[in-house]
Amino acid sequence: MTMNGGPRQHYVPDELDRQLIAQLRIDGRASLSKLADVLGVARGTVQNRLERLQETGILLGFTIRVREEFDSQSIHAIMMIEVTGKTTSHVIRKLRGISEIHSLHSTNGNWDLIAQIRAANLAEFDRVLREVRMIDGVTNSETSLLLSSV
Repeated sequence: MTMNGGPRQHYVPDELDRQLIAQLRIDGRASLSKLADVLGVARGTVQNRLERLQETGILLGFTIRVREEFDSQSIHAIMMIEVTGKTTSHVIRKLRGISEIHSLHSTNGNWDLIAQIRAANLAEFDRVLREVRMIDGVTNSETSLLLSSV
């Protein structure tokens, strides 16, 4: 790990790591034993790989996925974010701490980051907008609600 909070040790995932990540995307709650069986390796190997993926920052955490019908009443939006100067890393760390931000992407053009937001209701959505806009380094944002899939 670097002293300035920058990127952690450089690690390039191999094929087993990619297969492990793919299995976790299917079932993030799978036991180490089940993952070991599916991947054809020892349980200790899976545990060591998971620890390495977490320590190097490749695996940021575990989450749940909800069927779209269940989640249909929530608010979905895309927020384009402009960031000042060299504050991008700081802004990204803060944005990752907001649980309603489902995904975060860097981009080119007028905007620096694009966040996909999922909030339970309009009040939560409003709170997320205010929280993002209060982050030091965020200079501008534009948000569009996603109304329906076509």
